[in-house]
Amino acid sequence: MDEDFDIPAAEEMNEEMDLPDKSPTLEVGEEKEIGKQGLKKKLVKKGDGWDTPENGDEVEVHYTGTLLDGTQFDSSRERGTPFKFTLGQGQVIKGWDLGINTMKKGENAIFTIPPELAYGESGSPPTIPPNATLQFDVELLSWTNVKDICKDGGIFKKIVTEGEKWENPKDLDEVFVKYEARLEDGTLVAKSDGAEFTVKDGHFCPALSKAVKTMKKGENVILTVKPQYGFGEKGKQACGEEGAVPPNATIEITLELVSWKTVTEVTDDKKVIKKILKEGEGYERPNEGAVVKLKLIGKLQDGKVFLKKGHGEGEEDLFEFKTDDEQVIDGLDKTVLTMKKGEVALVTIHPDYAFGSSGSPQELAVVPPNSTVNYEVELVSFVKDKESWDLSTEEKIEAAGKKKEEGNALFKAGKYARASQRYEKAAKFIEYDSSFGEEEKKQAKALKVTCNLNNAACKLKLKDYKEAQKLCTKVLDIESMNVKALYRRAQAYIHLADLDLAEFDIKKALEIDPDNRDVKQEYKTLKEKMKEYNKKEAKFYGNMFARMNKLGALETTNSSSKDAEPMSIDSKA
Repeated sequence: MDEDFDIPAAEEMNEEMDLPDKSPTLEVGEEKEIGKQGLKKKLVKKGDGWDTPENGDEVEVHYTGTLLDGTQFDSSRERGTPFKFTLGQGQVIKGWDLGINTMKKGENAIFTIPPELAYGESGSPPTIPPNATLQFDVELLSWTNVKDICKDGGIFKKIVTEGEKWENPKDLDEVFVKYEARLEDGTLVAKSDGAEFTVKDGHFCPALSKAVKTMKKGENVILTVKPQYGFGEKGKQACGEEGAVPPNATIEITLELVSWKTVTEVTDDKKVIKKILKEGEGYERPNEGAVVKLKLIGKLQDGKVFLKKGHGEGEEDLFEFKTDDEQVIDGLDKTVLTMKKGEVALVTIHPDYAFGSSGSPQELAVVPPNSTVNYEVELVSFVKDKESWDLSTEEKIEAAGKKKEEGNALFKAGKYARASQRYEKAAKFIEYDSSFGEEEKKQAKALKVTCNLNNAACKLKLKDYKEAQKLCTKVLDIESMNVKALYRRAQAYIHLADLDLAEFDIKKALEIDPDNRDVKQEYKTLKEKMKEYNKKEAKFYGNMFARMNKLGALETTNSSSKDAEPMSIDSKA
C-alpha cells in the first residue's frame, strides 16, 4: 500500500513490557511463542553471529505488514526505503519492540502479533480493524548501538566506528581526542582536531570526560548531550573560536578517541605516579631481585637534568641495577617492577620516595633537599630472579637462609618494612616442604620459626598488631612451647586490647621459663593495663548507673506531680 504507517506506537506502549527470552532458539521454518503475551515468531532466514540489538539501539529493518487474511496494509520494501527507529522507546507497537529485540543481523522472521501488542480495540482506521491480529515479515538489516552512559538520560552515545581491543581510559589517564559540537539546529559551537586532557579534569563540557571513559582506542561516537552534562541553565558565551551555547541547550558532539597515555599510582599514597609514553611487550614484568637494564633521564621540576644513562651508542652505557636491593631510590625501584620490556614511562616521584630531606649529589647536578623528581625510563631488558618453583629443595633452603640474613641486616638498620618483606619471601621459599627429606624438613622448620618470629617483631614495630598475632600463632602451631612466640603474641594482644588472651600467653610463657626477664616485665605492663582498664570500666558503669538513677528519680517526680494535679473546675457549675 502507498500509505506509510511508520508502525506508530499503540497506547499500551507506556505499560511495563513482558520481556521475552533474548534470542529463542529456532530452526528455519519453526515457530515459537516468545514471552507470555501471545507474540509468535517464525524463522524464515537465520542471521549472523550471536549479538542482538538492545533497548536504545537504532535499528534498520525492511518489513511487510498484513492482516491474517493476507491483506497487505504496509511495506517498506515496496517503498524501497528501510525503516529506522529506536528500539524499546515506544516509537513502534509493543510487539515490534519485543520481537526485534530477539533478532540477529541479517535475520528474517515472521511475527504474529496479537491485538494487545498491536493496535488493540481501536485498531488503526481505515486499514487495520479493531482487535486485529497482525503479521509482519521483518528483516533486520543492521543496528547502531546507542547507550545511555550515565543511566539518567543525560548522555546518549551512538557508536559510529568500533574501537580497538577492550581497554577504556581511567580518571588519571591523559586522552587525545578530536571533536565537533553543534546545537540541535546544526550551529557549530566548537571544533578541535586534537585536544589532550586528563580524564578527571575534563575538557569543553562534562560530557566529554564521561564519554571517553566508556570508549576504546580509535572509537568514533555521536553524543546527544542534555543540559546537565553540557552547559546547564546558564549556557555558555562565545569565546574565541567557540560559539555561544544558549541556556538549557541540548548539544550533539561527534567525538573520536584517538589515543591515550595510561597514568597509574605506583604507591597507595599517590606519591609515585607513572605515565606510560610507549606500551611495552607481552605480559612479563621484573620481580623482586630481578636484574634490570634501563635508559634513564632524571630531571628536577625546573627541567634541569641531574642524571642521564643509556643514551650512548653501546649497551655498556645502560643503567643496571638489582630490584628490591636498595641500589636506587625507592620510587624508581617500585616503578620498574610495574613495567614491561620496551615500555617507556614518565615517573613523578615525591621526596619521600626520592632523596628525602637531605638531597643528593648526582652525576650531572645536585638534587636539593625535599625535591620532587621526574624520570623518563625505558626498560630495555630484565632477567627475573628465580621463583621458588624454579628451585631445587637445596636451593630453596639456601635462598630462604639468604633472605633471612638480609632481613636481619635491615631490621638492625631500623628498616622494618623492608625487613618484613625479606622474612616473608624467605618463608615462602620453604612454605611447602612435602617433597623435602627428613634433614631438610628440620632445616626448613627452624627457618620457618625464625622468619615468622622475626617478621612478628617487624610487625610490632610497624604497629600491625593483628598480623603480628597471626605470625606468632603460625610459630606456635609448629612449636607450642615457644616462649618468644607467646611473649610477642601477648604484646600484640595487649595492643589489640585482648587482655585476657595476653594474660593467658604470659602465664604460659612464665610456666615454661619462670626467670625470663622480658616476659616478667611484660606481665607488669599487662597488670597496669588491666588496672587502668578496670578503673575506666568501673567509671563507665558508675556513670551509667548514676544517669539511670537520675532518670528514674525524674520519672518518679513527674509521676508524683501529675498525681497531685487538682481536678479542673467547671466555672459554670
